[in-house]
Amino acid sequence: MTQRTRRSLALLTSGVLALPLLAGCGAAEEEGGSAAAAPDIAVTARDRVVDGGVLRWAVDSLPDTLNTFQADADATTSRIAGAVLPQLFVLDAKGRPVANPDYLEKAEVVEREPKQVVLYKLNQKAVWSDGREIGAPDFVAQWRALNGKDSAYWTARNAGYDRIEKIERGKNDLEVKVTFAKPYGDWRSLFGPLYPKQVMGTPEAFNEGARGALKVTAGPFGLGAIDKKSGTAALTRNPRWWGRAAKLDTLVLTAVPRAARPAALAAGKIDLAEIDRAGADRIALAHRDAGQVNGAHGPAADLTPAQATLSWALAHGSDETKAKEEQESREKNAQAVTKYADEQSALRSFAVRKSLEPAYTQLAMNGASGPLSDERVRRAVARALDRKELAEIVLKPLGLPAQPVGSHLALAGQQAYADNSDALGGLDPQAAQALLSDAGWRKNGKLTDPAGAKAGSESDSNKDDSKTPAGPGTGNDGLYIVGQDDGRGGAPRRAAAHGAHGGHAAAGLPEGPAQGFDGEIADADRFAPGARREQPSPVLAPGSLAAQQEEALLTQARTLDDAKRAAADADGPAGNGADDKEPARATPAPAPAKQAARTSGAVLAKDGKPLTLRFVLPAGPGSEALRTVGDRISRMLQTIGVATEMKKVADESFFKDHVASGQYDLALYSWPATAYPATDARPIFAKPEPAADGSLVVEQNYTRVGTDHIDQLFDQAAGELDEEQARELMRKADARIWAAAGSIPIYQRPELVAVKPGLANAGAFGLGAPRYQDIGWMKPPTEKDAKKK
Repeated sequence: MTQRTRRSLALLTSGVLALPLLAGCGAAEEEGGSAAAAPDIAVTARDRVVDGGVLRWAVDSLPDTLNTFQADADATTSRIAGAVLPQLFVLDAKGRPVANPDYLEKAEVVEREPKQVVLYKLNQKAVWSDGREIGAPDFVAQWRALNGKDSAYWTARNAGYDRIEKIERGKNDLEVKVTFAKPYGDWRSLFGPLYPKQVMGTPEAFNEGARGALKVTAGPFGLGAIDKKSGTAALTRNPRWWGRAAKLDTLVLTAVPRAARPAALAAGKIDLAEIDRAGADRIALAHRDAGQVNGAHGPAADLTPAQATLSWALAHGSDETKAKEEQESREKNAQAVTKYADEQSALRSFAVRKSLEPAYTQLAMNGASGPLSDERVRRAVARALDRKELAEIVLKPLGLPAQPVGSHLALAGQQAYADNSDALGGLDPQAAQALLSDAGWRKNGKLTDPAGAKAGSESDSNKDDSKTPAGPGTGNDGLYIVGQDDGRGGAPRRAAAHGAHGGHAAAGLPEGPAQGFDGEIADADRFAPGARREQPSPVLAPGSLAAQQEEALLTQARTLDDAKRAAADADGPAGNGADDKEPARATPAPAPAKQAARTSGAVLAKDGKPLTLRFVLPAGPGSEALRTVGDRISRMLQTIGVATEMKKVADESFFKDHVASGQYDLALYSWPATAYPATDARPIFAKPEPAADGSLVVEQNYTRVGTDHIDQLFDQAAGELDEEQARELMRKADARIWAAAGSIPIYQRPELVAVKPGLANAGAFGLGAPRYQDIGWMKPPTEKDAKKK
């Protein structure tokens, strides 16, 4: 695992949050432009927020450790640390690091030659919860634990700390002077969070002391009880906090799975929760229908009149056993409908606050083997994509800005952001086809491999789906091929329907707005109740075709019967002849007709293999958007002669068994944005290097695409103390990453948060970091407020 792996994963899942906007410090505001979407947090002045109260905030799980520098730290670890430990620099609403005045009066580079020296001037009121001043001993303990020199510390990362030469006290106890052996431009990323020396001072304390408790803290909140049984972690107001006091008495982090959050919100178990598209749709329907359920959605939505009639008949029929079973089933269904209606009534009071997460979704191309090891093929795939259309599929129905992401290393609003996609080029199917032709791929190419063989990175012989559940209800609908030819140069064949959803070739899909798998509908109007269906079922053949098939079979049968009768008549006289006649000889079978050569048809081929890429997608209920985008990408690639073998796999195996292990050609997954790309993004794009055992060390570069030049630009940026020059180096690196075409950024991920009415300074936080002490419940409006309205 790389030095920054856990930092990146934590950023991806923690929802690094933004609250009342912090002022930028020193950098040119025009760099990076505006954020694509502003935070949606109901900003409220502190004097309008109640002193006291409890907020129950949903998290995915309780943490296995409270030490963010350990390998098993997760999003909840980061959220707790953000509320109870010193954060010397926090991110503003544009995702830019700014000094936190609660802990720092100033932090700056005071010397560059002969060595870089950073001077921290600490807030003179800053103390740990045990009363001790925050100071140099805490900085020294954290540096020694994380610099990588002592293997007894089980650390997940040491980037930056390994460049420090020494740490010492300044002119007084409030000054900490850090001297670097090698220049480090991302020095602001260090000591965040800062742990007390009691946690960092010894390997035993580091490895085990902070896994389940933090006895000493220094944030607006302290750590209360963690109850594994109830799935809650309580953060309580810190009485020693020197800054503005936390508005809430208690912040309770409650573990609730994403799919269960609408029900938990309705039951009053949580007040604030990040939700998926399905949860947001339920709240929108509750508002639209005034909390009433008319059967158009919910448990009874799929019940047809015929099914309802049959159910009633069975429940009231003469077969007592079947009648009892059906009555019990009807009672359960009625209870489910009632429960759903009650939940919808409760959800009507919640609001959904929306922004864009500090993360982007990309199309990854495995460049280690197969057709995508050729840069021309990767570039062709990229130039066949309409990234604007793909972004709109996900973001436009949510009312969010749908501009495609133009950088691998920053998001709009961050200072390092610039749209460098021109280094690769935009949508141009003709250019894509020219690239493929130059790489030797041709239409109607002769196929020499057995039917079903493909040119992707993994052949059928080494597939291992043993860990992937299959069949109805698992989300694994098997494989279907988009754009695959029938082998005779004809029209693309339709693959057989699989599973409950009937995966099929692009030729059987409705044109226009996409319909997602697992129930997601990208164009709700086309599939609303009563809307006209213009396409036949992908499973059942239409009536006219069935009639043609039946007639053809009957004709064939009649022809065979006529041939048999003719043969019998011809043999009759010979069979009755004299014994001295020469016996009739059997007519030799005609020589088999020479089979026509198999060709690839509309799909490109090379060296006897069709250009078919294996497209791996997660099958879980929270990944509908990815599957919808993946389906649209497949159809875009079909227009340039590239077929895709769509494979949906279980969520738990998607990354580990497919992406990380390189068992894919195409995949969709997300990376977090960071304020420190020279450090955090380097392992994602570092050129893979061969290990001593012959394996390939890829760090986090799961596309296996990289160059020495890109690595050099990252290294130069990490050691560049001129911030403007460092950002320019990062933009150059990004342009090179675009040109290599290993991954194609598509859209910034949506952030949807359900919020109980009256909650202030919380919701969809966008790119920034929160001031937890400002979150609370709004005061009731006064008569003066009413008069203003």
